[in-house]
Amino acid sequence: MSTLFTPTAGAGRPHHGGLRLALLAALCCASTLAFGQAANLTLDEALRLATQASAANRAAQASVQASTEAAARAGQLPDPMLKLGIDNVPLSGPDQFSTTADFMTMRKLGIEQQWVSADKRAARQLRASRAVEAEQGARLDTVAKVRAEAGKAWLAMLYAQRGLRLYQQVDQETAADLRTVRASHRGAQATAADVLQAQLEQAQSNDDTRRAEQELQAARIVLARWTGVRADAVADATPPLSAHDASTADATLEQRHPAAIAAQRALALADADAALSVRERNPDWTFEAGFSQRGSQYANMFSFGVSIPLTVNRGQRQDREVAEKSAMATRARLLRDDALLELRAQHDAMVLELDSTRQRIARFDADLLPLAREQVELATAAYRSGAGPLAAIFKARRTLLEKQLQRNELEKQAALAWARLELDLIPTDMAQAAGDAQ
Repeated sequence: MSTLFTPTAGAGRPHHGGLRLALLAALCCASTLAFGQAANLTLDEALRLATQASAANRAAQASVQASTEAAARAGQLPDPMLKLGIDNVPLSGPDQFSTTADFMTMRKLGIEQQWVSADKRAARQLRASRAVEAEQGARLDTVAKVRAEAGKAWLAMLYAQRGLRLYQQVDQETAADLRTVRASHRGAQATAADVLQAQLEQAQSNDDTRRAEQELQAARIVLARWTGVRADAVADATPPLSAHDASTADATLEQRHPAAIAAQRALALADADAALSVRERNPDWTFEAGFSQRGSQYANMFSFGVSIPLTVNRGQRQDREVAEKSAMATRARLLRDDALLELRAQHDAMVLELDSTRQRIARFDADLLPLAREQVELATAAYRSGAGPLAAIFKARRTLLEKQLQRNELEKQAALAWARLELDLIPTDMAQAAGDAQ
């Protein structure tokens, strides 16, 4: 906290020779201040909580379960049909409505089974399995989105904390300055203008702090929405801010980005549909066997039959369906290729943004912040020697604060770019499990 020492003799501006001055001994701080980490929410904890708490993730899991149940029955034969009836009941004459008198009247008991060939059932099973994988891909996409949103919320809270700390430090310093200047003014060692300037700085600092507190509270609400818990603070730990190596970026995107996984599984599903449509061109036969009972004076009967659908217009029906499914598979393949191109372009743009922002941060640390601190020191020395006004110190300190806040915002931008590169990907263990499931 800074302390102002005022002249021992004379009122108004301090001057060289007989006046003893003192100003702020420490006018600046580091660009970031660490919060206690023991009880604070870490990024990994936030991601884990968000994944567990997400209703969208649980809904996606239910959808996977539903498609799994559907796949379990895809390769089964249709249920057989039990057939009961009475044929040839007389409607007139002496045997009217009799079920035993006429030799043509028969009580019938039969069973009917539609027969689906083994290769067609295998194609249906494969198609159902691909549908399950597509639902699993959709769930991975949901998980990645939840993790990305939770990560961005965590980062927003982290840098809101750091910004508030900067404002709070300046608020404490300006409050101490105001007390010292007022004391100096009572001793005729500072002017009323100095007091007014210190009051203005204190009022501005108070307003900045209140605004920063509001921003932190808003960030806290957003983070709680994703994690399901309220965190008073997050661990003050900067993410690694490093991108994937260019030589492995393509493989990483294909294996871990949910959009690439979803596009690949949509293609696999479309190929399975096309293969199934070829099998479906061949109609299913239906077999029927029945037992017919007549009156006791007549012989009982056994019957057997088969129903064969006639594909009289295959070129306009079955062949059209095969062509449709084939075209859809081509569409899925093109969309997969386009999705990979888009993901690579987005990845390269994010890497460029991250690298550029990191370079700007390095320039802040090497040039801008040291220069801003030196400006504060020069303004303080000028005021001490009587060559500069008190307002110059406040202006220099405000400039330093702005540079510190700009650096904090730059690091936030870099962290968000890193989050789009890293958190949009699913975790390695989930990617491995997804690959094993295929």
